[in-house]
Amino acid sequence: MNDVILFARDPRYIPRVAAVHDMCGYGKCSLTAAIPILSAAGCDVCPVPTALFSAHTRYSVFTFHDTTEILDGYLDAWRKENVDLDGVYSGFLGSAEQVAIIKRLYADYPHALRLVDPVMGDGGEIYATYTPELCEAMGTLVDGADVLMPNLTEASMLTGRTYPGQNIDNAEVNGIIDALLALGAKNVVLKGVDRQDGIIRNYVASATSGASGKQEIAHDKLPFMTHGTGDAFASALCGAVMAGRPLAESAHIAGEFVRHAMESTQFQPNHTERGVSFELNLDELTRLVRR
Repeated sequence: MNDVILFARDPRYIPRVAAVHDMCGYGKCSLTAAIPILSAAGCDVCPVPTALFSAHTRYSVFTFHDTTEILDGYLDAWRKENVDLDGVYSGFLGSAEQVAIIKRLYADYPHALRLVDPVMGDGGEIYATYTPELCEAMGTLVDGADVLMPNLTEASMLTGRTYPGQNIDNAEVNGIIDALLALGAKNVVLKGVDRQDGIIRNYVASATSGASGKQEIAHDKLPFMTHGTGDAFASALCGAVMAGRPLAESAHIAGEFVRHAMESTQFQPNHTERGVSFELNLDELTRLVRR
């Protein structure tokens, strides 16, 4: 594929991005990641909180508050104040009804980029608060997505496939990507293929070139894992796209940002559960737009 630029940015302009995600009081993910990471990349982040958690769902004890009932009024107020948006970045949702909120944003801001991280699960498991109805509704966001960013678990759920595990060959990667493109995604970034060879691979493909024209983006794998890398990657990718960088380059920037952040993370207490510590590496994204 030719590396496509999705947002032509005037370097003097600060684009506005709605970040449709949950907010965790403890645990570095969702809006806790999206707001600082997108801000570092020079975006005006406009949060749309889909749920409030005391901590993310990997903790054994957490509180959960679904915000669905407030969101229509929330967006009504935006319209009355003539808020404009350049992008809609969606992630974790609190209920199936919230898919309609995202589609309302698409209708209200038809020129805005649709950046979809279909957050539903990882490692072959669905997240604790997700229902079959919510997963089915999430799938309707694929059609028309300017960028769809699933991991292998989410890609399997969206395409009705059995989760294949991480170690998949090139033919399986192509089959998954082509199935996602057939559902209407304009561009796909398939995240986190791990063939147990010390490399983490992400794949970027477009509807115009298909899986046969995909680009492989490879990063060295670190010898430990931590929560929240998917949200940090998606947020950094969106930030790079809104900075005017081509999509495959943005995926590379995001992958390196997460790898460097994980190198910082290993020295933090309770990092496996708490999540990736990206604070010391935000300058990598700031440099994308520094004049």
